[in-house]
Amino acid sequence: MTDRSRPVVLDDVSRAIIEQLQEDGRRPYARIAAAVGLSEAAVRQRVQRLLDAGVMQIVAVTDPMQVGFSRQAMIGIKVRGDTRTVADALAGFDEVDYVVISAGSLDLLVEVVCTDDGQLLDTVSRIRAVDGVESTETFLYLGLRKQTYAWGTHRPDLPVDPELRGE
Repeated sequence: MTDRSRPVVLDDVSRAIIEQLQEDGRRPYARIAAAVGLSEAAVRQRVQRLLDAGVMQIVAVTDPMQVGFSRQAMIGIKVRGDTRTVADALAGFDEVDYVVISAGSLDLLVEVVCTDDGQLLDTVSRIRAVDGVESTETFLYLGLRKQTYAWGTHRPDLPVDPELRGE
């Protein structure tokens, strides 16, 4: 996990490169270069700096339903004691793909992806057995209407990190 204490600020070219890769993570650097007005080598260097800085990842995103995972759920968890310790323990579960420490009536939000209701029941039982878990509430996903990762390039204008520009 990257250090999130200091936000990375992107310039317009880095945002444009990210947008190109969000549309097609396999887009050739030469096509990206033509679209953003840099050389292929400069795009390659910028992409590597963005990856090294933890600003982005280039990954294949699958639809769990299409690859045999018919049950997804968000589990809200109330914790006693150190929330971070419980969050770290849950992050180690294979079925867990998302862990957020939150404020409000729930201390953690945990997304799980399971093959069926039996695996979901087993996973919820294992979550409840983690030391520090006080209670859980499971929200089953019945349908998905929107899932996007394009928000990463929409950021207020702030001073740009010169290292990401290659300076």
